[in-house]
Amino acid sequence: MAQTRITVETRGPGLYDFTRSALDFVRRNSSGADGLLTCFVRHTSASLIIQENADPDVLADLSEFFSRLAPAGHHPSMGWLRHTTEGPDDMPAHIKAALTASSVAIPVTGGRLALGTWQGLYLFEHRDAPHEREIVLHLSP
Repeated sequence: MAQTRITVETRGPGLYDFTRSALDFVRRNSSGADGLLTCFVRHTSASLIIQENADPDVLADLSEFFSRLAPAGHHPSMGWLRHTTEGPDDMPAHIKAALTASSVAIPVTGGRLALGTWQGLYLFEHRDAPHEREIVLHLSP
């Protein structure tokens, strides 16, 4: 069993690839064995997803979809929001995080992540301002 924390620096909303960090962690700690990597983001206004890593339009379209699904708090459709003290992007960020995941689990086979050919691991930042997001990586046998 092994565990570490990584930091992903964001520049605002979008998807930030941390696949390389996860691959390196598994390579250093798996001893070629099978297991499970669990990734957990320690924040309530960001999330984790596994998504296509080949065509950047996929990431752009996902970001656009979520911004339409839960627009900023000052948008007329969001007038019902109560939690507004942390800015117009905060409650929509919580909604987006609730619809996605705070953790993902990836099988490790023969010491390698069992991701598909076009899959990558992404931190999905939902806030407008830059943040330092912490992700816990936990490798279990």
